[in-house]
Amino acid sequence: MTLLDKHGVRLAVDDAIATVTLANAAKRNAQSPAMWRALAEAGSLLPGNVRIVVLRGEGRSFSAGLDRQAFTPEGFDGEPSFLDLARGTDGELDATIAEYQEAFTWWRRNDLVSIAAVQGHAIGAGFQLALACDLRVVAQDVQFAMRETSLGLVPDLTGTHPLVGLVGYARALEICATGRFVHADEAERIGLANLVVPGDELDAAVADLAAALTAAPRDAVIETKALLAGAAGRTYEEQRRAERAAQARRLRDLAGVGD
Repeated sequence: MTLLDKHGVRLAVDDAIATVTLANAAKRNAQSPAMWRALAEAGSLLPGNVRIVVLRGEGRSFSAGLDRQAFTPEGFDGEPSFLDLARGTDGELDATIAEYQEAFTWWRRNDLVSIAAVQGHAIGAGFQLALACDLRVVAQDVQFAMRETSLGLVPDLTGTHPLVGLVGYARALEICATGRFVHADEAERIGLANLVVPGDELDAAVADLAAALTAAPRDAVIETKALLAGAAGRTYEEQRRAERAAQARRLRDLAGVGD
């Protein structure tokens, strides 16, 4: 069932699995503010029974990043150009970037597990969109790169936090500051990719992972995800307490005993 199809974003739902497709292959799924609003809308349209969200890109590339038209004086039809945005107040600019970020923030909701299926280029905003997901399954031809610094900018679409969490500060700094490509073997070695497969096996590998993730009871996965997501911000003792509290909730639920 297709719930959304606009601005290069398509959302389809099949029982507990939703698929969000970047559907502008002719432009290598280059991103725009309209696409970001559609991505944010896709998150708000998910039915309550959805457990897994797969993010994929049509064509040879996952996403080549920000559409360079954003930097032209005319920008996009009906949109302020980035040059116009730069002339706004600090508050206006902050609010606009915060709105753009909404496309990237919902993928790690505790009630979902999101999987990015990444092939070809995942550059800049494309890299950050892949990083927004919980898991990444990549094709052997994948090329990750954070090219914002080469444009005199910084990565501002929520990608810096997960990148540091996955590969550490020093490696994240080197990747971002140089803008170099990270290929499949390195992506798997440093923790960017959970799995690397031949390109023609990407969809099947993601389907297998989605099936495995839905095998366990939903509430147990939700509690486990919340535990792991918060672990870095807790001390060892705080994490122990969080584990005990989560397990108590699960045992009471299984026994049918109220809190």
